[in-house]
Amino acid sequence: MNAPRAVLTVSGPDHPALSSSVCAVLADHGVVLDDLSQSVLHGQLLLAVVHSLGKDALAPLLAALHEALAAFDCRITSRPLDPEAWTRWGAALQSPRIIVTVLARRLGAAEFAALTAPLAGVGLRLEALRRLSSPAAAHAADRPRACVELALRGEGVDQAALRAAMLEVAQRFDLDIAVQLDDVYRRNRRLVAFDMDSTLIETEVIDELARRAGVGDAVAEITERAMRGELDFQDSFRARVALLKGLPEAALAEVAEALPLSEGAERLVKALHRLGYKTAIISGGFQFFGEQLKARLGIDYVFANALPIADGRVTGAVARPIVDGARKAELLKALAAQEGLALEQVIAIGDGANDLPMLAAAGLGIAYRAKPVVRARARHAISTLGLDGLLYLLGFSDDDFLA
Repeated sequence: MNAPRAVLTVSGPDHPALSSSVCAVLADHGVVLDDLSQSVLHGQLLLAVVHSLGKDALAPLLAALHEALAAFDCRITSRPLDPEAWTRWGAALQSPRIIVTVLARRLGAAEFAALTAPLAGVGLRLEALRRLSSPAAAHAADRPRACVELALRGEGVDQAALRAAMLEVAQRFDLDIAVQLDDVYRRNRRLVAFDMDSTLIETEVIDELARRAGVGDAVAEITERAMRGELDFQDSFRARVALLKGLPEAALAEVAEALPLSEGAERLVKALHRLGYKTAIISGGFQFFGEQLKARLGIDYVFANALPIADGRVTGAVARPIVDGARKAELLKALAAQEGLALEQVIAIGDGANDLPMLAAAGLGIAYRAKPVVRARARHAISTLGLDGLLYLLGFSDDDFLA
């Protein structure tokens, strides 16, 4: 009869020779490893091994380990493993793995308590917890950022209940919480499409142009209503462009030179290109400004609206087709097909109601610092951090890139 399984743990200060010393003793005693895990947190090591040694064989093993590890100041324990726990673990491995990514300016014990409290109620166990933000980023004086990733498993999980519980926690603590299946597509995204105004840049270009044309208040009011979804985008776009009639062409260059990038935009695009991603701007704004950002950031594609110029001035006319919400989704799908990608491999990021069709079409759609109506309808949102928070949703840590 096989001996019951047990868990052997070794904990203490990390040392380069500690793991190899443990494994050497295990090998000398013929230990078969049913499972093992090791982690190090701030110089403290925890090594766990699941084995099936009987009582007669276990005592000499523990004695040998204490002798071999005497110089390492370690604690060594072995306890029986509940057979039902082993069975549940094996069954859980057959169920989908769910990744919950939590983004905030700061995270504390209260937030972790609230995050983990609902898990048992929806049939989930916390399999692993990983910090993605660096200590330096979390304690930065200017715009700190904090992120942790929870890996969850369970049978018969009520994903709707999980999302509802996480939404409640997010609202209570002002967090962003993304819930994703850890499938092959999550680790194989290849294209990121950005809206431009109020997403890749912090301003609405048409409002900046309107101020120079002396019609700032009128255009800003129309823009705000359109972004909230209160006005048809095409009608609002024609009305706003008509108000720009007569604006000198030189004003476009002045605005382009002063475009403020959104927080984390440059870091994100640089990281995406290092990873081999393609990047695109798909915007209801103007092609002229998209081209400026393309040159500045190395964006691969730009799709936006033309702004007709005649005799050195804006004509107030609108070129067709207008890049509205439906057109954005069409362009995203066409670009994915051109790149030979499934839509599940595409990420779209935007802030306005006209971005919703594009966000819905993408495998990962993110509302970025969006209006409430947009955030409520998008599957994911980033509101607390900058655009580079997307890297956390892809599973990358600050250790993977230069901060």
